[in-house]
Amino acid sequence: MSYESIDVRALTPLIGAEIFGVDIGRGVSNSQFDEIHRALLDNLVIFFRDQEITLDQHKAFGRHFGKLHVHPQPSNPVEGHPDIIAVKADENSKRVSGDAWHSDVSCDAEPPMGSILHLSEVPENGGGDTLFANMYAAYEALSEPMRKFLDGLTAIHDGEHFRPRTNDTSKVFPKGEHPVVRTHPETGRKALFVNRIFTSRIAQLSKDESDALLEMLYRHCEKPDWQCRFKWRKNSIAFWDNRCVMHHAMWDYFPQRRFGYRVTVCGDKPF
Repeated sequence: MSYESIDVRALTPLIGAEIFGVDIGRGVSNSQFDEIHRALLDNLVIFFRDQEITLDQHKAFGRHFGKLHVHPQPSNPVEGHPDIIAVKADENSKRVSGDAWHSDVSCDAEPPMGSILHLSEVPENGGGDTLFANMYAAYEALSEPMRKFLDGLTAIHDGEHFRPRTNDTSKVFPKGEHPVVRTHPETGRKALFVNRIFTSRIAQLSKDESDALLEMLYRHCEKPDWQCRFKWRKNSIAFWDNRCVMHHAMWDYFPQRRFGYRVTVCGDKPF
């Protein structure tokens, strides 16, 4: 694909690209926004380097793509900014968010369209990479009989799976029922839409059948065949399409520190 206002360099043939020629802190022009949007649809996850931005600039960039999402139970809320969450780990951390393959807040009735993560601190000795997986490719690699079988199924995504990670038992967590295979509202392509963190069962199957099928799908989705791996540097940004991408945050840097902020863009009901 050709771009005029930005430079797009693919990480792999199937997923991921770095974007150059953009200063998000200064704002993006209409032509840059259009091409960044297209680069996201083309590559599923896009990355920016050397971006020094404030929280307000971070949110302004996110709002180009839609209304900002408010997490139902953020582990690290940011005072005065309900639509931003802090992403952090240090020598006191017992665990980190995102250390299993997942799609962000898929338990919502309308799961997020995408997430934009900016890291201002990264582990000094490396580590803390994020892996991203192409769920179009995962679906297309299944046999035709399996694709036909899955096309008629729905899965329960339950936010209660998230509760053990927090101490606040007063919150009501969302629960949603979504197609196991969802159609991307912009590209029209089909993608698998189940994940280990939020998906609890397949609605039309018995528990044993559901457990067995979900485990097969999880293992299939987590194959390295359709992944890219992003190595963070200070002031890098990753922007992924939550509708067709799963991701996994590596926690291989304890007790070093990793810190940043994430803005999430609202989505629509999967179909």
